Amino acid sequence: MLVREAPRVEFDRPLLEARAVGASADALAALDRARELALEVRALLDRRRRREAELSALFDTVADLATLRDLDAVLEAIVRRARKLLDTDVTYMTLNDPDRGDTYMRVTDGSVSARFQRLRLPMGAGLGGLAAQLATPFTTSSYLGDPRFRHTEEIDTAVQEEGIVAILGVPMRLGARVVGVLYAANRTARPFERPEIALLTSLAAHAAVAIDNTRLLTETRAALAELGTANTLSREHSLAIERAADAHDRLAGLVLRGVDVRELATTVAELLGGAIIVLDAGGRRLVTVGDISDAVSDAALAEAVAEARVQGRAVRRGDLRVAAVGAGGEPLCALALCVPGELSETDERTLERAAVVTALLLLVRRSVTDTESRVRGELLEDLVVGRGDDPAVVLERARRLGVDLDRPHVVVVFSAEARYRQRASSWAAGQASARGGLAGRHDGDGVLLLPGNDTSGASGSPGSPGSPGDEARRVARELGAVLGSPVTAGGAGPVGPDEVAAAYVEAARCVSALRTLGRTGDGVSAADLGFVGLLLGQDNDITTFLAATIGPVLEYDARRRTALADTLRAYFDTGSSPARAAERLHVHVNTVNQRLDRISQLLGTRWQRPDHALEVQLALKLHALRASLPGT
Repeated sequence: MLVREAPRVEFDRPLLEARAVGASADALAALDRARELALEVRALLDRRRRREAELSALFDTVADLATLRDLDAVLEAIVRRARKLLDTDVTYMTLNDPDRGDTYMRVTDGSVSARFQRLRLPMGAGLGGLAAQLATPFTTSSYLGDPRFRHTEEIDTAVQEEGIVAILGVPMRLGARVVGVLYAANRTARPFERPEIALLTSLAAHAAVAIDNTRLLTETRAALAELGTANTLSREHSLAIERAADAHDRLAGLVLRGVDVRELATTVAELLGGAIIVLDAGGRRLVTVGDISDAVSDAALAEAVAEARVQGRAVRRGDLRVAAVGAGGEPLCALALCVPGELSETDERTLERAAVVTALLLLVRRSVTDTESRVRGELLEDLVVGRGDDPAVVLERARRLGVDLDRPHVVVVFSAEARYRQRASSWAAGQASARGGLAGRHDGDGVLLLPGNDTSGASGSPGSPGSPGDEARRVARELGAVLGSPVTAGGAGPVGPDEVAAAYVEAARCVSALRTLGRTGDGVSAADLGFVGLLLGQDNDITTFLAATIGPVLEYDARRRTALADTLRAYFDTGSSPARAAERLHVHVNTVNQRLDRISQLLGTRWQRPDHALEVQLALKLHALRASLPGT
């Protein structure tokens, strides 16, 4: 049924037939589970098919723009694709008429009303008027009853005659100027989800580009007609048009070929004759092509990107031109062109369209990366919890991901603030991909499995190149700099695939130990922690040491529910001062003295001698650490 794409109702037939013949309850339950799984697979396939159709439509529209010959054909194709992809009853487009000061219906698809198809609207009237004025998408589930919009009798009559109820309208922008509105409408009430709004916004951007291309062509023809005797100017315009057409064709070809961002940036640098910087959504430099002056600072780039997002088109800062692209209010990327002198309007548009193409490539790459990261994370999760397939199967799964588990690997566990979890995971995924390792999350912390040196001993030697401690410190330092927030990391290894689970436990204990010691933002391995490292191995004998040193005090506290151990800790932490210890504990100094007398009765008076006091302090520290560490 999945292969032949059977209707949803057919998936119930096997279960109904089994019930009819009196199948057992177990058989019915198995059939019901199989039906649910099949429906989930069918829904997943439907979503992927829909996403593929959306991307295909966007690429088709880019190809149309690259070979633009007939504006009406391109606009009709965009409106038709919008209706198909959003599955609405009607789609249509209105354009502003600056000469008459109103808006007119340009293209419709699915409309049955002649009045609706000939509609002209006053500026600012209706849903589209509000969308155009504020340059932002608007949606309503019941247009005629929605008081947010300025209703007119002519608009309401046409809408009622067409039978439209729900409407989504997105502005078609050329820079900061709105040239029209693209609509999707339904004859029944329906909500419009955020992905649908983003998709219609992308199609509206393509429609605006098509209109802008036509405007450029029209202006060029008019200039050639008026300045026919000016051969030099005519040649410059012709070269500009050829340059734009070549840029459009090359950019469309790059999209269809699925090139990477660096190749795209190299092509744009060749087209525009300058150096190019590609920045991600957070303003970080992804790719640099050509010689970039040291004067182009990150602060200057950030300021230019922010203005470009506000203006909606390329902005200039000296020799720097920046175009930024976003979708649905979310920034996607920015392109910065460094070229001396003036830049033609055509080249500025080429820069803006190249930014749009770059955004499309990054979105596709993000989708692929998310899928690969999920697969890598699943393999790492299996290794961390010790839930693995046959060792040969594990090695083969890793090999398909470019990970050689025959080599020894280091496990790094890192902890950052919850609000930075997504950025930390993205950084870790990049590290794992670049070094042939794995990245994921477990019990709220990030986990990295990275190739390491084959040093002797489970934890390597502290300070050696590629040791667990070095890897942990590097992760804490570099990720902390990226997030602008402290990152605490613990390392263990090098280990083989069957030892990853134990190494994870050791690395996680290192992170907990650093927190307890007040060393948040640091990175260590067990070997770096000195006596604290005794707690992190599998073969420690801390219990015997604690029993021999402060055992009577711990037993007394447990039996009487007193706080002798806390009093001892406060006493040592305040320089053996009963008065200051009393302030810290918020009790009377006499209470502290009475507790110290009780401790002397339990441990003997020698506990205050310097040599024995050191052992008592060490035991108190180990007791606190063991209570805070996982699995101890």
